[in-house]
Amino acid sequence: MQPVRIESLDQEGRGIAHADGKVIFINGALPGELVTYAPYLKKPKYELAQLQQVLRPSFSRTEPRCRHYGICGGCSIQHLDARAQVAVKQRVLEDSLWHIGKIRPDCILPAIYGAPWGYRHRARFSARYVVKKGGALIGFREKHSSHVADMTTCEVVPPRIAALLTPLRALVNALSIPDRLPQLELAIGDGVDALVLRNLQPLSSGDEDLLRQFADRHHVQFFLQPQGPESAKPFHPAHDGVLYYSLPEFALNIGFSPTEFTQVNPGVNAVLVRRALALLEPQAGERIADMFCGLGNFSLAIARSGAGVVGFEGSRSLVARARSNAERNGLSASAEFVQADLFKLDGDSLLRLGRFDRMLIDPPRDGAVELIKALAGGAPRRIVYISCNPATLARDAGVLAHTKGYVLSAAGVVNMFPHTSHIESIAAFDRQ
Repeated sequence: MQPVRIESLDQEGRGIAHADGKVIFINGALPGELVTYAPYLKKPKYELAQLQQVLRPSFSRTEPRCRHYGICGGCSIQHLDARAQVAVKQRVLEDSLWHIGKIRPDCILPAIYGAPWGYRHRARFSARYVVKKGGALIGFREKHSSHVADMTTCEVVPPRIAALLTPLRALVNALSIPDRLPQLELAIGDGVDALVLRNLQPLSSGDEDLLRQFADRHHVQFFLQPQGPESAKPFHPAHDGVLYYSLPEFALNIGFSPTEFTQVNPGVNAVLVRRALALLEPQAGERIADMFCGLGNFSLAIARSGAGVVGFEGSRSLVARARSNAERNGLSASAEFVQADLFKLDGDSLLRLGRFDRMLIDPPRDGAVELIKALAGGAPRRIVYISCNPATLARDAGVLAHTKGYVLSAAGVVNMFPHTSHIESIAAFDRQ
């Protein structure tokens, strides 16, 4: 097969090339490189392929730090220099805005980034008991596979957590139900390392003793989750089930359950909240909407500014958590939280939520197109949009710009997940 030159990266971190009238997506290839490849999926207009040989490497190519890289599916671009990763993600964001939304930002914001290693304070490890491999495996899934990677370390979680992977395997092997423990979730709070064990069957008294001994020896907090996420309860040591993270710049202490959504990267999250508030510019006396507010990560920082904030969220339990966090931080008078299905809004239902001077939107990957379409007369003069999917951000930005009278004042990437292709971003829109 003839070598091809890599033109760019796609949103999955794969190199893009063209050959024989097809687009070729090549895992592990970098822009500017001359490579050979081996297809593993052929379609009429494109192929998916594995990198075979790099004939002319990119100057941004680097040696992956993790010994499991290439097998584990947790990271996809460790072979790309960390600084170049940010530049590539910025390019993907700008390309998405133009090609999907037909819009360009007036200003490119400086990228938000933090420590490239040991940054993950949230992780969901799979667990599987495999007799042929000597027992329990705990790790992320293998690339393009449902198999669990045979991991003994991990470079993107804190070193003290990576050091627990092998002891955890020994613990699962010693339990009476090693084949009925499919998942282990990590959630780190201020001063607490929580491990949520998904147990499909009850543990024996002997199992419980082993968990207590492990927790005491390794200074972790075990939760047991027999059913869905809301069934997770603290097991040992004794605990009220609430973890906390802090945002010192805003004098906030935010509580969460280990199975509730929080950002995986607390260092980057702190900078992101600061950037969001700087772009939003809430003023005392204004009424601000925080759409998809979760447990109040942005809402409470807005309330600290002196503005009144109303957070809207579809999850009843997260609304309750946000109210509790407002009370804990002395902000109940300026922060209100309301349960609302933001995916089913129209102009009338949005109007019933009230009028707002400014709005922050932080939706899941599907974006917020129904909310955007529902905006009408009296819409907020400024919108700050935080996205975890550049494609849906670009789509929604196009609607705001071409049908709702907004300009895209600024946009930039947030490298929440170094060494992965995942792209977070933040954008500011002003009504003309």
